[in-house]
Amino acid sequence: MRVEARSVDFAYGADGFRLRMPELKIEPGKRVALVGASGCGKTTLLRLLAGIVQPQAGTVHVGEFELSEFDDAQLRAFRIQNIGFVFQDFRLIDYLDVRENIRLPWRLNAALEFTGEVDARLRELAAALQLEEKLDTPIDELSQGEQQRTAIGRALLPSPGLILADEPTGNLDPANKTRILDLLFEQAKKNKSTLVMATHDHGLLEQFDRVIDFAQFHETEATRA
Repeated sequence: MRVEARSVDFAYGADGFRLRMPELKIEPGKRVALVGASGCGKTTLLRLLAGIVQPQAGTVHVGEFELSEFDDAQLRAFRIQNIGFVFQDFRLIDYLDVRENIRLPWRLNAALEFTGEVDARLRELAAALQLEEKLDTPIDELSQGEQQRTAIGRALLPSPGLILADEPTGNLDPANKTRILDLLFEQAKKNKSTLVMATHDHGLLEQFDRVIDFAQFHETEATRA
């Protein structure tokens, strides 16, 4: 999905953090990394692109739609069907097991039908995330890395056109970090999804098409290996 932000101005309260972005255009299928120090605006931008927060000025377009034109119910339905968000704090449901957390979008949107094909995809993702033996396990019995992988599975299951990931490899060991990044890239390519990912790991940047550097307020073209 194409992503575009125009003349965006967003602030948390009168004296809070402020993000101004004159223009951002991301073409469909691109892999974009957001880098910069903590508090520079990476998570805020992801939340704006998901419609979780709305700018005080300017517009955000995802695909053909301007997010501010939706009411709350329409925006939630659009987000569940089109945007996979990997939150830094996971946002898993403690009283549900791994399987039910991954299929949470189907609990939240009655328009989504949980078919045998979707169930097969869930099991395929669980295997790729090394969670196939954990599907019936309560969330509070998982390690932090397993919780992170569950959150990634939930974001990927609907095959979203836009994947937004906030430090998705931050709690993982090197082997799982590589596995998760490969999976995100593989799923994005398979579904022709756009991927926008915030990361502190500069060792990953050469694998992206573009890097938006908040610290230096410029964009660089990443060189692929």
